Amino acid sequence: MDYYVDGPLSTQTTLNSEKFPELFNQHVQQLMKIDKDPFDFKGLKYITKAEDSKHLNTRKGRMVIISGDWNGREAGRVKHHIANAIEDPRNTILMVGYCEPRSLGARLMRGDQEVRIFRQDFQVNAQIGSIRSMSAHGDYDDLCQFLACQDPSLVRTLFLVHGEEDVQLDFRKNC
Repeated sequence: MDYYVDGPLSTQTTLNSEKFPELFNQHVQQLMKIDKDPFDFKGLKYITKAEDSKHLNTRKGRMVIISGDWNGREAGRVKHHIANAIEDPRNTILMVGYCEPRSLGARLMRGDQEVRIFRQDFQVNAQIGSIRSMSAHGDYDDLCQFLACQDPSLVRTLFLVHGEEDVQLDFRKNC
C-alpha cells in the first residue's frame, strides 16, 4: 500500500523534525530505540506539488493520505480529499487532534450524516474515526512536567487558553 504525506508544510515539518530527535517526547524516544526513523517506511511518499495532490483524488486502489489542517479540516488540500472520499463507505476519514467545534472535522466527529463542502452537500458514508491524543500543543503530561520544573514562588498565576473547559478544569484540579 502507498502512504502519502500531502502538503509542502507537512513534508517540511516532518523532514525538519527528524533532525532533532532529542526534542521528541518520551514515547517517541522509546520507539526510536527500536525504529531509528519512524517517519520512513515502505510505501511512504511526500507530495509537495498541487498537481500531484489533485492526482491522488483520481487514483484507484488502496492508499493512505496524511494531510494536515490546523483549524478543523476547513481549508487546504485535506478538504478536497475529504470531499472526494466522504461518500464511499469503503473509505475511512481519521481525524487526528483537535477540531474547532463548528468546523467540518468536528461535524464529522459528532456524527453528522450530511455535510456541506465547497457549497455542495455530501452524504457521510465513509467511516469516521478520531485520535484525540495527537496535538501540536503540549498535553497534560508535558504541561505538568513543565510546571514541576518551575520555582513555585515565582509562578503566581497560570492561564490556560487552549483546550476544552472540562479538560482545563481537570488540569487545574490535578496538576
